[in-house]
Amino acid sequence: MAVAVGRGFLLQPSSSSSFISKDVNKSSIGITSAFLPAKPGTTRRYLATVVRAQQRPTWLPGVDPPPYLDGTLAGDFGFDPLGLGEDPESLRWYVQAELVHARFAMAGVAGILFTDLLRVTGIRELPVWYEAGAVEFKFASTRTLFIVQLLLMGFAETKRYMDYISPGSQAKEGSFFGLEAALEGLEPGYPGGPLLNPLGLAKDIRNARDWKLKEIKNGRLAMVAMLGIFVQASVTHVGPIDNILEHLSDPWHKTIIQTLANSGS
Repeated sequence: MAVAVGRGFLLQPSSSSSFISKDVNKSSIGITSAFLPAKPGTTRRYLATVVRAQQRPTWLPGVDPPPYLDGTLAGDFGFDPLGLGEDPESLRWYVQAELVHARFAMAGVAGILFTDLLRVTGIRELPVWYEAGAVEFKFASTRTLFIVQLLLMGFAETKRYMDYISPGSQAKEGSFFGLEAALEGLEPGYPGGPLLNPLGLAKDIRNARDWKLKEIKNGRLAMVAMLGIFVQASVTHVGPIDNILEHLSDPWHKTIIQTLANSGS
């Protein structure tokens, strides 16, 4: 973002000839200094202009981010081509939604790869990930598991939404069976305490920008990976470990291009 600040100084005329010189500071803010020629018998005017502040990284070099994405959010690279975050309240909601989806994606990718590795190596007899939901377990019926999951997830998501609406309300004494200290919230979207932050990372969440940035970057990568896993399963009907092993067996002929071409024929 360009910042221009002009300030004039009156200097006594010099006997030397008029000249123009520029000196740009190499720090994060560029300073351009110029001596402008003056008419005989008049004073010279010295101008110091801040021409440009250091540009922050953007999703596309050279693109100016929208004004509402000012770089204060973790992982903000000015990407909002549809203008979804123009409304401050909508932007606040989208930030939380992306954070939750990123965490689910990271857990999903890790779970799929780990169980698929156990299945392919023969360590455990497990179904491929996209058929795991249809498996009947002996200790409970599918309907029972669904209801239990609905209740647990519904409770957790309700608490999260209430904390979003009224930050800090879910950390008040008596709001969670006396376990509030174990789930000490740091700020909306960032619960803490020994249960959800056992290593004590980012205890001062307001100064934990690096941790937030790492999380959202890995989360975005995981969301893209989940999309790839979905497409692979739909096209090849096997798990991701099978896909990578098949590709490594013949890297020049078993690629995404050949796979998509063969699936369409």
